[in-house]
Order: sequence, then C-alpha cells, then structure tokens
Amino acid sequence: MPDQRCRDLRVEYLDQPLGIGVRRPRLSWTAAGVMDACEIEVDRADGEPVWRSGRITSEDGFPAIEYAGAALGSNRAYRWRVRAWLDAAAEPTGWTTAAFETGLLEASDWRAAWIRPEQEPTALERWSLFDWIAGKRPDSPVEQRLRPVRLMRQRFRVRDGLVRARLYATAHGVYTARINGRPVGDQVLAPGFDSYRHRVSVQCYDVTALLADGDNVLGVALADGWWAGRIGVTGSSAQFGAETSATWQLHLDHADGGTELIVSGADVRSAAGPWAYADLFVGEHYDRRRELPGWDAPGFDDGDWKPVTVTEEDTGTLRPFTGEPVRRVLTLPAVTVTGDAEAGWIADFGQVLAGRVRLTLRAAGAGQAVTIEHTEALAADGSWFTNITGINKEQTDVYVTGGPGPETYEPEFTFHGFRYARIRGAVAVDEIQAVVLSSDIEWTGSFQTSDTRLDRLHRNVVWSQRGNFLSVPTDCPQRERAGWTGDIQVFAAAATNNAQVVPFLNRWLANLRADQMPDGRIPIMSPYTPWDAEHAATASGIGGIVAAAGWSDAIALVPWTLYERTGDRRILAGNLDAMLAWIEHQSSPGYDDGDHFGDWLTPSTMEGRPLHEAIGIAPTLTGPVVAPMFRAQTLTVTARAARVLGRTELADDLDRRAAAVRASFDPSRCFDVDLQGMYVLALAFDMLPPPLRTEAAARLAALVEARGGRLDTGFLSVPYLLDVLWDHGHRDLARRVLWQSEMPSWLYEVDRGATTVWESWDAIAPDGTVRPVSLNHYAFGCVDDWLYRRVAGIQPTSPGYRTVTIDPDLSCGVEWVRAHVGTPYGRLSVSWRRTGGAPEIEVNAPPGITVTIRPAAAG
Repeated sequence: MPDQRCRDLRVEYLDQPLGIGVRRPRLSWTAAGVMDACEIEVDRADGEPVWRSGRITSEDGFPAIEYAGAALGSNRAYRWRVRAWLDAAAEPTGWTTAAFETGLLEASDWRAAWIRPEQEPTALERWSLFDWIAGKRPDSPVEQRLRPVRLMRQRFRVRDGLVRARLYATAHGVYTARINGRPVGDQVLAPGFDSYRHRVSVQCYDVTALLADGDNVLGVALADGWWAGRIGVTGSSAQFGAETSATWQLHLDHADGGTELIVSGADVRSAAGPWAYADLFVGEHYDRRRELPGWDAPGFDDGDWKPVTVTEEDTGTLRPFTGEPVRRVLTLPAVTVTGDAEAGWIADFGQVLAGRVRLTLRAAGAGQAVTIEHTEALAADGSWFTNITGINKEQTDVYVTGGPGPETYEPEFTFHGFRYARIRGAVAVDEIQAVVLSSDIEWTGSFQTSDTRLDRLHRNVVWSQRGNFLSVPTDCPQRERAGWTGDIQVFAAAATNNAQVVPFLNRWLANLRADQMPDGRIPIMSPYTPWDAEHAATASGIGGIVAAAGWSDAIALVPWTLYERTGDRRILAGNLDAMLAWIEHQSSPGYDDGDHFGDWLTPSTMEGRPLHEAIGIAPTLTGPVVAPMFRAQTLTVTARAARVLGRTELADDLDRRAAAVRASFDPSRCFDVDLQGMYVLALAFDMLPPPLRTEAAARLAALVEARGGRLDTGFLSVPYLLDVLWDHGHRDLARRVLWQSEMPSWLYEVDRGATTVWESWDAIAPDGTVRPVSLNHYAFGCVDDWLYRRVAGIQPTSPGYRTVTIDPDLSCGVEWVRAHVGTPYGRLSVSWRRTGGAPEIEVNAPPGITVTIRPAAAG
C-alpha cells in the first residue's frame, strides 16, 4: 500500500526554518488525498508538549493551519507532526514530523550593544536626479572617496557539555561572520536591505558544530552596504548613516540545562582588513597581501587592534529575518573569452545576471593588480561598451595578488548586473566563472512550448526575476537596485507562477508599511531612505514625487494578488490598515491632479525625442487620468479584502466609495488622450458605462491596428493589454501583439538576443546600437502571467487554486505546451498538444483542487 502520510511540511512557507519571528506561525503540508480532517501536535525539542490540536475539520481544504497553542518562547527549538483523514477514511494516516525554531521574539531578549569599529565617516556625496541625467561625476578618484572594510574580533570561552548554539547577528552595513576560521553560514550581503530607521533584520545561525571546548573566536567583517554605501537612483552615499556598526549575541545551551550568552560589547577589538574599500555600486578593492591569517581563530595576536565604541543605537528596531536570504544560487562558466592581455580579456557568460565574477589565476609575484569591469552588452562591433552609466556606477572590482601560485578571488561585499566581464592585468587566468546571487526563493513553476522564441521569452522573465529578487524586489541590478513599488505591482502575478514568493514579498511589504507616512502616503520605493525624503522635499516635477498612482497602490494590489494565489487571509489582515490609510490619502483634495508618473514609458511619447524631453510627456498626459482609475481599483480591491476578513460594513462602505469614483469619472478624458493605455485601464478597471465599453474596446483595437499590431501601452497598462483585447472580442489581435516581432514588442527583444527583460523596448536598436538603459528590468515581464494563464491555460478561479479552470488557447500558434505551478495543495501541471488532429490535454492536479477543463475556442 502506498505511503499516505502528509508531505512537504512547512512553517511560514519555509522548510524547517531557524529563527522565525512569528508568534502564531502557519503550518502547512500537502496530502496524498482529499483531506476531511487533520490533527497537529507541537512539542518542544525536549519533548514537552505545547499544543494538541485534536481533530480539525475545515471546508477550506487546509491550505494552512495557524498554530493555536501556548505562547512560543524565544530561541526555542520545536518539533511538530501532522496526520490526516483522507478521502473519508475512518482511520488517519501515519504521522509526519518536521521541526522549526523561533528567533528572539521580544525586544527584551536583545541584551547585546551596538558596537562601532574605528573608522572615518563615509564621504558624503549628494546627487540629484537631474545630476544623474546630466551625467555628472565625482571630482575625486574612488580611492579618496571610499574606505576600508573593518574586521572585528571577539574572544570567548565555551565550557564542556555544549548541545546547542545559535548566533543572532545584524549590522548597520553588510557583514560576514566567522567562528574559529569558518563561515557561520552560506548567505551573503547580510542582513540585507531594510528600511533601517524602522526595522533591521537579524539573522539566526546554527553554529553548534563550529564551537570547541575552551577558547573560541568570533570574527566579523563589516562593510558599508546599503546603510552607508552608494545606492539608489542617484548613487548618493550614506543615505541611512555615515558610520557602520554591528551587534550580535551567541546563545549557548548545555547538557546540564545551563545557558550562557556571549554579546557584542567593549571587549571586541577592531582593525582594517585586506579590503581597501567595498561598495555595492562602485565595486570592491581586495589586496591579498594585506590578509591577516588566523584573525578569526584562537591564537592570533590582536594586541595592536583598536577597541570598538559601544554606541547608543536603538535595538528596538531589530526584527527576526523572514524569508530566504541572499545566496550564491548558480555558477556559470564563461562561454567565450576573447581579446588580449593588453586591451583586456572579455568573458561572455551567455546570460545577463546579477552577481559577481570568480577568478582562478596565476601571478608571477605579489602586488599585481587585476581589474574586473562589468557590462550587460557590448557595442555593435563587439568592442567593450558600458551600457549603464551614472554617478557612482563603476561596477569595477580590483584584486591585488598575494604571491606566486594559483589564487582564487571572488568579491564579498558587492554585486553587479552584467553578462560580460573585462579582465585586465598581467596574470594568467585559469578559470572565469560568474557567481549568480539572488534571494534563495523556491522555484515552483515552469513553462515550455514548441516555439523556441516563447521559451526564450519565459526564460528571460525568470532570469530578470532571479536578478531582481535580491533582498528586496528591485527594478534593476546595476543602475538603481531600488525597491520601486510600481515594478512589483505590475509583476507580482507573474512572480507567483514561477516561485514561492510569499516569504520574500511579505518581508518587503513589512518594509513598505514601515515606510508609510503619517498622512497615509505610500512611497514610490521601499526601502525609502532619509535622503530620498530630503531630496524629494527640495525637488519639483517628477523628481519631487513621493507617492504616485499605480506605484503606491502596490500596498493593496500586491497583497491581493498574493491572497488570490495562496488563499492566505493573513496577508490581507497584515496590510489592511495600511491600505485604508493610503485610501484616505488618495481621497484628499488635489490628489488626482497632483504629480504622478502616469502610464510611464508609453512608447509613442518617447519615440524621436531626447530622453530629457520625452520622459515627462506620458506623466503630463496620462497622470490625471490614471490617478482616479487606480483610486477606484484600490477601493474595490480593499473592499474585497475587508469582505474576506469579515469586515462587511467596511467592505460595503468601500464599495460605495469605489462606485462614486467611477460615477464621477469623465470617460472623455480617455478619448481626449487617445492612447492605448487609457482604454486598457478604463476597461480593466470598469471605469466606463456599458454603452461606452464597446466603443472604447473598438478604439483600442483600432489604435493597435494603426501601429501595425504593436503595443503602445506604458508601464501601468501593459499587464492588462492582452486580457482586455481578449475579453472584448479581439482575440486574434491579442495573439498578434504577443507574436509581434517589430519594436516595441516582447519578441523583438528575443530576436535581438535578449536573455532578460529590458527596461526600454528599444534598448538595442535594429542596427545593434545599445542605448544606455537597463537590460534587466522584470516589469514588462508581466506578460509571463499571460503565458501561464492563456497559453498554458492555468486559470485559478478561487483563492489558493481551490478551483481551477484549464482553458488553453489552442489557436495561439504553437504545437504543444507543458507548464506547472505550485499551489497550496501541491504541484498542478498541464500539457497539451495540437498537431492537426483532435487536441490532447493532460492535467495532473493535487488532491483538494477542483478542475474544470474548457479549451478556448478560436476567434
């Protein structure tokens, strides 16, 4: 008899996580049959019972059960197990067991001090958006503006009988930690990017195996990172603070029941290390001759190291890290290496990515400098060309050799967006690899088709998601790396098909809520720095926008998308208050006519004009029209959220307010602007009375036809274009837009060799000329959701895939499709084939999901 026990046990969507910060975590699993009931038991690691659920029944199919036992303790290990009654069976399955651990749940749990190593404050460099557009550069060389990475070292003793050790650590900056010469974990760029004024993530590491009885040493290397380094649109420095600091505490549990606590404090010593500097944007400079062997292990003489300063920084902002950390997720070898030693060797990794280069090389002696430059594209003639320009965007690493013999170097405190690397220096390079960095999210979906171009388009979307889901959802991994709310708002649905993104986006949403302003404004990016606020307060026009229609609405639209794909009500509950506060700001006088980005980057408004002139046209034309449309949509979505949460009166009130906004909307504004995007959004958001809907859809189709079957939708309307055409009877036209190969189109990029999604449809001209824009922006990859829903036909019809319609477009122009997505119940896969005869459709759905198969008719 097959094993019927529950599988894939998760806590807060994670597999046996350490250091969770949720007091009542969600427990979930998948089952071998339809669950009629379940039973959960949770014990402390020592076997003490903490919760016995008894038999639980539910009509929801058990996507997750919230822990309902006694309060969980801080820094505790727990075991839990589950069994289920399947398919109306009289007897339950056997038990399945897993584990999880809590982090430090109370502010009083943090006993350690913030400590600051001796350092010169970061050189303050303040640049405006217009400085960046004008191409201004710092006057002084890099070496004069950047500063060394600091090493910190703490000695401590461990008595015998140690059974469990957990290190909790974080920094204002980025750090790596080592115990007795070995790294404490495999994550990089910890603690990640946060709205540090409000919250700083604390990592938890299992370091039991690294400790020894007697003398031990904890070593921490500390760099500027997002805290003090150059970040954001302008590349300005010290946007959170000018000096770095760190804090940690090591919890030791012994077999006799005793515990010890080792905390950061005045006993820590500090010195400069082998990094002359390390900056996320500029790059890092590492000199192997300056290494200090054994600095992070017992026996090292630190007599000339400096004492640290204990600071008064607030520990009340510390929060247990949630989700998946940034890790090295892939390694790609160089596909080709061309050039010469004098001009530089150019390595092509065949893929635009976020990460860094790892070199294995041989040097004739010590002190030879090797530079590694990075770019996403080469010039049309194959020569070196840096496609991303801007203040403090050098993306260049420098390595100085330590002596004869083979040496391997990989930067530690920076990352870059690139496909090509140019390596210069008088050394012999034995191996060149690209190390791909990303938040280590779980990839749960796939899409394949008989058409290689659609396959490449999907892979491009996945690579842009991988490169920009790095600590926070960013716009691009080379020029800005900012958590733009608009980008993830338009891409969230596509993201959920490819990966389990709830932990990752929940952490970002926590930052977004923390950044919300007292008047309800949701900033256009999060984390939102003090410098962002200062700069916006003194700027005008686009540069002064703090909150904007379609961007700030992410506070409602992203949680609703996650709820639709997971059925997790807690996502809505955690964001409802922020949604309501944003709605109140939207209702304030003058909001609609204020500054907004509008349907940003609408192609026809950009064509034939210099960037500095073109960039403001779409905001001026479309901003006042877009604002009330997104206001109505956010009211509607928030009403739905309130209704799901049982807030019926609130939901009714929000629905009335949404209806009032729609009733007051002047449809002539869409026709006056007469751009595709205005009709798309008006139809998608139900802004038009029925008699005008047909007219608007016809006008939209005419505009698409007038451009030769090409899109002319901007940033906010692109996600809805194909669906609006499809739903209003223009299915063949929607297919033409998808298959369009002339610019602007998705397949134009594919035909020009794109390996990621571009920021601008014309980033590479037909003659091969490369524009100075990002080649790695996931926003227009929102079309990937269409590939899953319409081409593959996977259409969830109730939250969390409880019901699904399989409705593939068998006339879309391909012979076969294979796709799958992850659902709360397990993997749902679809394959279909049409080779001239009757179509064949195969669906494999997990128990608990009701599937309806209804192939779309041609037309």
